[in-house]
Amino acid sequence: MATPLLSRARVQNALPVMALVVLTVIVGTIEPTFLAPANLLVVTADTMTLFLMASGVTFVIMLGCIDLSIQAVASMTSCIVAAMLAQYGFVAVPVAVLAGALSGLLSGYVYVVLRIPSFIATLAVSGVMTTVAYIASDTRSVPIPAEARDAWLFWATGRSLGVPHEIVVGLVVLVVLGGVLALTPFGRYVRAIGSQEQAVHASGIAVGRVKILAFALSGTMAGIAGVVMGARLGSGSPTLANEFLLPAIACVIVGGTAITGGVGSIWKTFIGALTIAVVRIGMTFLGVSVFAQQIVFGLILVAAVALTMDRSKVAVVK
Repeated sequence: MATPLLSRARVQNALPVMALVVLTVIVGTIEPTFLAPANLLVVTADTMTLFLMASGVTFVIMLGCIDLSIQAVASMTSCIVAAMLAQYGFVAVPVAVLAGALSGLLSGYVYVVLRIPSFIATLAVSGVMTTVAYIASDTRSVPIPAEARDAWLFWATGRSLGVPHEIVVGLVVLVVLGGVLALTPFGRYVRAIGSQEQAVHASGIAVGRVKILAFALSGTMAGIAGVVMGARLGSGSPTLANEFLLPAIACVIVGGTAITGGVGSIWKTFIGALTIAVVRIGMTFLGVSVFAQQIVFGLILVAAVALTMDRSKVAVVK
């Protein structure tokens, strides 16, 4: 017979999937065309950019930290790839992703070495990256020539065998980062630090190094998200991802990753991203404005934190 604790864990693991199924049925009832296979493929493809951004920040949140720079990093990398692609070809892609990784590395350094709270450190880095984006784009939207996009960003646009390439990219990231979190020492350290940081530190693990790497990974994934976003829209802009911060963090929390750290997985973030997409589409069908949708996402985030937060780790909420 299952213990109450085990039963509760099973319910918590099943809740994200159950919520996704229920919401999909509700939206499908409101608008039956939503459930058409072709439409579901389009919805999933549109969700992948959000998932890419959320997948990296999952590691940071599992540490019990937060990264508020991911939207600025994604916008910056879209500007870099848009400004460089026509002249330098595919080299623009690794340069943009590297810029994202360095941004995350800087956030991690400020947080760990200077001992600045993660939300302050990443908020400061967000401002720096926004400035870099404006410089790279000359304070304007930078179009990506169609021929350059088709030649070098084909992996982020178009279809193969009827499947949008964005879905392929998202599934590759899901498998790779899921494996990193579940099968590597780094992934186990991230989970352990989020659960019992002092015990991990006492065992001789370089906690600071793991944290910096987690922030670097978050910046890298935000950088990839910015490249894919730029490829999809055909341009880069300093404000391209401004509306993605709240939904990206909501994806992670709605998927069941605890804001207090130690609990979570990449596949849950994937489910969370699909859930957020279904909620967004449902609100669009109901005529809810884009600005009002941010209110809904905020309420969803509060509710998800209330359900997943481990209050035993926080004696006093500050």
